[in-house]
Amino acid sequence: MSDEQNLGAGASSERTGMIERVLLAGIEEQRRARRWRIFFRLSSLVLVALVLIVTSLWGSMGGSGSGSGRHTALVEIKGVIGTEGDASADAITESLRAAFDDPQTAGVLIRINSPGGSPVQSGIIYHEIRRLRAANPSTPVHVVVEEICASGGYYVAAAADKIFVDRASLIGSIGVVMDSFGFVEALNKLGIERRVMTAGENKAFLDVFSPLDERQRAHAQKLLDEIHTQFVDAVKAGRGDRIGTSTEIFSGLVWSGARSVELGLADGLGSVNQVAREVIGAERIVDFSRRESFADKLARRLGAEGVRSLSEALSAGLSTARLR
Repeated sequence: MSDEQNLGAGASSERTGMIERVLLAGIEEQRRARRWRIFFRLSSLVLVALVLIVTSLWGSMGGSGSGSGRHTALVEIKGVIGTEGDASADAITESLRAAFDDPQTAGVLIRINSPGGSPVQSGIIYHEIRRLRAANPSTPVHVVVEEICASGGYYVAAAADKIFVDRASLIGSIGVVMDSFGFVEALNKLGIERRVMTAGENKAFLDVFSPLDERQRAHAQKLLDEIHTQFVDAVKAGRGDRIGTSTEIFSGLVWSGARSVELGLADGLGSVNQVAREVIGAERIVDFSRRESFADKLARRLGAEGVRSLSEALSAGLSTARLR
């Protein structure tokens, strides 16, 4: 090999080596940046965890049920009753149990401002109130309605010893509803063909893009009637002889607070402070309502990010181990 060829080969080898060093430096820089990113994410999660722990300890040491002296335990049901949030059965039943477990509780007061919601969640709360009443016969349970207590809200209220309302409160709506839309004609006008395949002739039950099947409509009505009967039976069991005999009471209509007293849906007029002072006999009110704190919301939002960061950290660790 000539001197010129040797020089060319050497230069080529040097360029190749330089390119390799640049590439390796770039890869190392990416790895370093990734490690720092994972470090900051994990640090943030650790900080959030510390905040949650401190918040939890602070709440346990200075909770709403602390303090001396007899009091009225307040549990609030606000908004739509569903599977999540402050008006879920889990949250409400936990609050109720805490209120009854406090030895200083003279009586439990449930403040309801709810248009209703899930019949299942409402039923769970209703039966838990009945159970706690039976287990603690010396602790009265009353409901105070401020704005509205309708549908599932009234389902819950019916379990209490007494229901107090404002004259202008909205009470009732003892009924069940299932609603949807039908888009069959719209599809026809647009020239759209609906294609749906099922295993089981009723799997596309009440499909909004298909004509209403009379058998499915009848089955849906049977379901609604069955749930309505459960609702009515719960109200009658809770209210007893106080409930009126008018069939309109269970028709789904809503009544004013003043009228609800006449119909036997409520027992009298009263506010939270008034009932605590004059009916329960413990003017001091302690709120046992379980509410999702800012820390809880933050933890829920960061939960997915935490799992992702941990996965990346483990992946990076394994990759580093293999590269070594």
